[in-house]
Amino acid sequence: MTLSMFDQFQSPSLYGLPLITLALTLPWVLYPALTGRWLNSRVLTLQGWFVNRFTQQLLLPLNVGGHKWAPLFASLMIFLITLNMVGLLPYTFTPTTQLSLNLGFAVPLWLATVTIGMRNQPTHALGHLLPEGTPTPLIPVLIIIETISLFIRPLALGVRLTANLTAGHLLILLIAKGAFVLLSPMPAVAVLTMFALLLLTLLEVAVAMIQAYVFVLLLSLYLQENV
Repeated sequence: MTLSMFDQFQSPSLYGLPLITLALTLPWVLYPALTGRWLNSRVLTLQGWFVNRFTQQLLLPLNVGGHKWAPLFASLMIFLITLNMVGLLPYTFTPTTQLSLNLGFAVPLWLATVTIGMRNQPTHALGHLLPEGTPTPLIPVLIIIETISLFIRPLALGVRLTANLTAGHLLILLIAKGAFVLLSPMPAVAVLTMFALLLLTLLEVAVAMIQAYVFVLLLSLYLQENV
């Protein structure tokens, strides 16, 4: 029972080839390509409006030096949202439930923000390790604690995204199995369970979008500290 529940998070393969590569390239196929028309289609207009609003909201606290990250953050946001949403469809695989993939996104981007801070303003970047006004006996302890918290950031980014999506998929699976089992002996309870499953699915759609936004938002906050 437990093993079958977690089988959905295993990376599928066909003839020994992992299909996670196909799942990662799928989002780029779903979005329409730009055209040379004077007027765009409704889908392109909606996509452009969403990207513009998200970029404005995300880069509002950043100075001009951080605005060059706008294309990367917007692309990562759309990419993660699409992966999370497609993973809610039946008989699909969600790559963002893999901790290795999420850490592959989080660690290089976090390391880039830290490298920028160390290169441009090393004194200010190192100053985050020691709050102002710290008593002298606590200085070594606080430096160790702040250093650990700094290196935990990419791990927290990856674990947060993985845990939220994994927990939602497991809840959907458990409630769906419960509704199927209760369908014959207690149809009324099964109908109520299916209604709860519908509400949970809507909640998971919101979680899929929110977690992608939180992932990119925290990266922008880390960039704000170092730019």
